[in-house]
Amino acid sequence: MFRTLRAQHDSFPLSQPFRISRGVKTQAEVVTVALEQGGMIGRGEGVPYARYGESIESALAGIEEVRVAVEGGADRAQLLGLLPPGAARNALDCALWDLEARLGGRSVADKIGAPEPERLVSALTIGIDTPMAMAVAASKIADAPLIKVKVDASIPDAQIRAVRNAAPEAKLIVDPNESWDERLVRAMQQVLVALRVDLLEQPVPADADQWLENFAPDVPICADESVHVAADLDTVARRYQVVNVKLDKSGGLTEALALAEAARARGLGLMTGCMISSSLSIAPALHVARMSDFVDLDGPIWLREDRPGGVRDEAGYLWPPQKGFWGTL
Repeated sequence: MFRTLRAQHDSFPLSQPFRISRGVKTQAEVVTVALEQGGMIGRGEGVPYARYGESIESALAGIEEVRVAVEGGADRAQLLGLLPPGAARNALDCALWDLEARLGGRSVADKIGAPEPERLVSALTIGIDTPMAMAVAASKIADAPLIKVKVDASIPDAQIRAVRNAAPEAKLIVDPNESWDERLVRAMQQVLVALRVDLLEQPVPADADQWLENFAPDVPICADESVHVAADLDTVARRYQVVNVKLDKSGGLTEALALAEAARARGLGLMTGCMISSSLSIAPALHVARMSDFVDLDGPIWLREDRPGGVRDEAGYLWPPQKGFWGTL
């Protein structure tokens, strides 16, 4: 077997700033992996996230550490033991899935035993701003079936209300990105119900969510930063009603599928999410999205220019990439 690995840092400018409670992003910084074998090339992408102590440099270093093993033929199962969950393993795992599909002449969907990705509802996100500015943003996508509202702890009630008034029919996900505390979560329950919020995503810090074990929310709460891999579910299932599966957290599609299936087996709701990324991150996530109650894969929609042939959004409906982009022949 002769396999070569290439890894590089790619940067994609955003069409507008993306604001959440942790700060503002103006570019998507990703690690791109290409594996070549037998005249075929498999690609994968990872998005290092500072919240988890990751950087472009640390992800590239992690990939370099396993270069010999991967070029020597390590498969996805072996990769699970070579790298921890995170962006580096995600990029490699997804590149291996893509390479396997091309070498074997079978799509990833076929290998999983699932239908090929089709159009699905995917949330459009409104970043943190003044209530008036968020209302204007919401009015532009009011016909979208699902909207995610980013908030912090300052005036979340006014921000959510502004979006709801501008988009009265859309389903709403509210995402404070760990910026709330127990007092605020309790205080916001009636507001969330009154404004017909469908899901509250990771309101409190992952290291301060123990009290949720004894809390019965009026609106389902989704674990994001609190859940990475299937092994986390023993704790998470006692505190949350829904889990957000992200390939950059799980370390690839292999573990993401295991997490999704384990969550379903426990009766938990499923959400598929992403980082701000190109369509190369989204294509593998579509195989988890088909199992999910909520899908939030609008990362590439924020880019000024995506990779050619990637996903496209039509008023809150996400279309899969063109054939041959990733995981298809």
